[in-house]
Amino acid sequence: MSILDDVLKTIDDRRHASVAALSELLAIPSVSAKPDHKPHSLRAATWLADQLKFAGLEVSVMPTPGNPIVVAKNKHVAGRKTVLFYGHYDVQPPEPLDQWITGAFDPTVRKDDQGFDAIFARGAADDKGQVWANIEAVMAWQAHSGLPVNLTMLIEGEEEIGSENLEAFLTQHARALRADICVIHDTEQFARGSPAITYGLRGLVYEEIFLTGPSHDLHSGIFGGAVPNPSNVLCEILASLHDADGRVNIPGFYDDVRALNTSERAGYAALPFDEAKWARDLSIPHGSGEAGFSTLERTWARPTLDINGITAGYQGIGAKTVIASQASAKVSMRLVPNQDPQKIRASFEQTVRDRLPDNVTVRFQNHGLAPAVLIPMDSTPTRLAAEALRIGFGTTPTFIRGGGSIPVVGLFKRILDIDSLLIGFGLPDDRVHSPKEKFDLDSLHKGARTAAILYELLGTKWA
Repeated sequence: MSILDDVLKTIDDRRHASVAALSELLAIPSVSAKPDHKPHSLRAATWLADQLKFAGLEVSVMPTPGNPIVVAKNKHVAGRKTVLFYGHYDVQPPEPLDQWITGAFDPTVRKDDQGFDAIFARGAADDKGQVWANIEAVMAWQAHSGLPVNLTMLIEGEEEIGSENLEAFLTQHARALRADICVIHDTEQFARGSPAITYGLRGLVYEEIFLTGPSHDLHSGIFGGAVPNPSNVLCEILASLHDADGRVNIPGFYDDVRALNTSERAGYAALPFDEAKWARDLSIPHGSGEAGFSTLERTWARPTLDINGITAGYQGIGAKTVIASQASAKVSMRLVPNQDPQKIRASFEQTVRDRLPDNVTVRFQNHGLAPAVLIPMDSTPTRLAAEALRIGFGTTPTFIRGGGSIPVVGLFKRILDIDSLLIGFGLPDDRVHSPKEKFDLDSLHKGARTAAILYELLGTKWA
C-alpha cells in the first residue's frame, strides 16, 4: 500500500468519529452578525485551533478588530509547493427559528427529503462541514508521515458579514501567507453524483437605503395626502429598478458585462439540469428573470439586483394609522466579469437620488463590495483538482460557475497574487442560509478523501 492508501483508509475508518467531531463544532453558535455572539466566535476559533494542534500543526488564534483568525502551518520544506487553505467558521443567523425541525445549533443526523443521511445545523454546509472535510484530510496525512505540501490554513470568523477585517490582515501578514495556490471548499457540486469545479463567481454590491421624510411619524388621517410618505416613495423606487423584461433599470448597468460565448452557452445547455424539478423543489410553477436567458445563465453569468429586506411603517400587532418618518431597504446586486463594483455602486446611488422627490432625503450604507472572478480552466492546479475529484467521487467532474460571491478570492489575487481552486462538496439542496441547513454525510466523507488526494497530487505532480 502507498502512503496515500493509508491516508484514505484512516479517513474511511474515521467516518463516525468525523461526524461526531463536526457536531461539536456545529453546536457552537458563532453568528458573526450578532455582536453578543462574539464569545461563541472565539470558542469556535479555539476549538478549531485545538484540533489542528492535535494534528501537529503550529497554530495561532490571531486577533483582529472583530473575530479572530485561525492560522495553522505544518513544517514548511524548501522546494515544495505551498498551499493556502481558506475557510470560515462563522455562520449566518438561524432565524426564523420556528422553521427548523431540530434546533439550529443542535446538530442532528437524519434522512433528508431525498432519503440520504445528512447532518442538520446552521453552518453544516456553509462552511463548517466543508472546512472539517479538509481538516480530516490534514489529520489523516499528519498521522502518516505528514503532508506532501507546505500548508498554511487560514480560517476566519467574519465571512458572513463581508470579511471586513480580512484585507488588512492579509496585507499585514502577506509574507507569512505567501503560497502558490489557494484551496477553497465554500462552493458546491452541480448535483448529487456530479462533483464540480467552480471556475467563476459573481461579484457583489450590497447597499442599504434609508429614506427620511417628515421629522417624526404622523397621523395618516390628518396628514395623509399632504406630506411625502417615505414608505410609498421607497416602494416606487424599488419597483422602478427592473423593466418589464426583467433587466436591471439602472443607466450603464450592462455597459461592461462580459457576454457568454457560444461554447459556454452550449456547455450549460448540455448539463443535466431539470428545470421543472428545480421549480417544483422551490414550490413555484416556473422560474423568472431576465428575458432571453436560461436559469443557469441567469444565476451564473448574468448580473442581477434583488431586494433582501424592507423596513417601513408600523410592524406590530393590529392597526396603527401612521405615516412613518423613515423607511429603508437592503438591496444586493450580483455582478459578472468586467463590471466594476465601485462604478455600479455609484450608478445605483445616483439612480435612487434621481428618482427621489426633493422633499425626501436619502442616506446609503454599504454592506459589501467585491468584483466577479474567473479562474483559469486550463492550469495545472485546475487539472489536478479535476483528477482529485474524479478519484474521490468516482466520476468525472464538470466545470460550473457559481451565482454567489466569495470576495476573498479577489483579495487573494490582488494582495497575495495567487489564484484559487474552488472545489465544493455541498449539494444544491443543502438550504445554505436557510432554515434546515444540512450537509450530506456521503459528501463529507468523499470531500475529505478528495482533499487528501488533492494534497498528494499538488505535492507530487505539480512541477
